[in-house]
Amino acid sequence: MTRTIFVLNGPNLNLLGKREPGIYGALTLETIEAACRTEAETLGFSADCRQSNHEGVLVDWLHEANDKAAGVAINPGAYGHTSVALHDAIRAISVPVVELHISNIHTREPFRHKTFTSAAVKGVICGFGQDSYLLALRALKTLTE
Repeated sequence: MTRTIFVLNGPNLNLLGKREPGIYGALTLETIEAACRTEAETLGFSADCRQSNHEGVLVDWLHEANDKAAGVAINPGAYGHTSVALHDAIRAISVPVVELHISNIHTREPFRHKTFTSAAVKGVICGFGQDSYLLALRALKTLTE
């Protein structure tokens, strides 16, 4: 039976390819999700890719992951910088969670340099564009072996 990795995306990531391509690139979320599914399969997983602009939905999906997934790769978007609820949801589950960001948050506006979620996850990957997702999947492979 193939194990599942949840790939969760937060607010505004549905606008990838249109939103600030100089920062986030020209790839759409659908293209990134397809690459995640391919990489996950190569690693022996299936990828369940989801996106929501609603914080509570992301919390619910993290709770669901605890029962249905081997791990979670999450791009919390702006909620990473503001959400104690996501931090607490990550700490409440037992499966490994890796945080990722397309851009290098440490070279952007000062308010983006820290995330609440980073204190609760196994690791953070940022600044590698689409490859941040693929690196997160590879990290989860290592964490779940």
